[in-house]
Amino acid sequence: MTPIWSEEAGDPEAPLVVVVHGTMDRAAGMLRLSRKLDHRYRVLRYDRRGYGRSNPHDGPFGMDGQVHDLAALLHGRRAVVVGHSYGGNVALATAARHPDLVAGVVVYESPMSWEPWWPGTTAGSVAVASQEQGTAEAAELFMRRLIGDRRWEELPERTRAVRRAEGAALVGELSDLRANRPWHPDDLHLPVVVGCGTKGAAHHQTGMARMAELIPGATLVRLEGCRHDAPTSHPAEFFHQLVEPLLARVGAPWR
Repeated sequence: MTPIWSEEAGDPEAPLVVVVHGTMDRAAGMLRLSRKLDHRYRVLRYDRRGYGRSNPHDGPFGMDGQVHDLAALLHGRRAVVVGHSYGGNVALATAARHPDLVAGVVVYESPMSWEPWWPGTTAGSVAVASQEQGTAEAAELFMRRLIGDRRWEELPERTRAVRRAEGAALVGELSDLRANRPWHPDDLHLPVVVGCGTKGAAHHQTGMARMAELIPGATLVRLEGCRHDAPTSHPAEFFHQLVEPLLARVGAPWR
């Protein structure tokens, strides 16, 4: 089993910020956002189990394992955690289970697929429903939905093979998310900023509005002109409108 790969940048004595990527992504997808932070903060990026340099991994890929990995990487340090897509649920679940480790959370377009109103037509839902064909096929279907058939077919064969090999993590974590609520709002007693893009999918905009209503004191921010990939496509806006206000609200050193 490959260990969890991680990388830290910035002053080792500065307050810690962790960025957590989503499904079928890796730490590199959060790099542009990380660079907006690491001149003032210590920034931790990592490839979640089953992805990138943390693959192959035996799992399990449910939320218990995700929380275990993040808590182990924090190693007793208190941090602000920024989660994109599935990574937002990892951040909230860790905050709920380890309130001593998480001072504040930013969540961007995180799926609420355990809710009965969550549509069954999303890329993740369709991929999970297709798992009987195999996890590699589920990963390919997810990627085709995410980037389009043409871009998928233009990828080098080696890249496509790597992505298909990440299907076990995809199916495992999204199946678990559908079956088990990863966090409960009553367990969250910290500042939370919830974000979505005005050009994002309708289910993400609806989901983030509902999430902001559920979590006590949470703030909802809509990024104008942004889609689901905002940490990569609009890192400056993401930082200034979502992350920076939360960091100011929490206050360094993290209380």
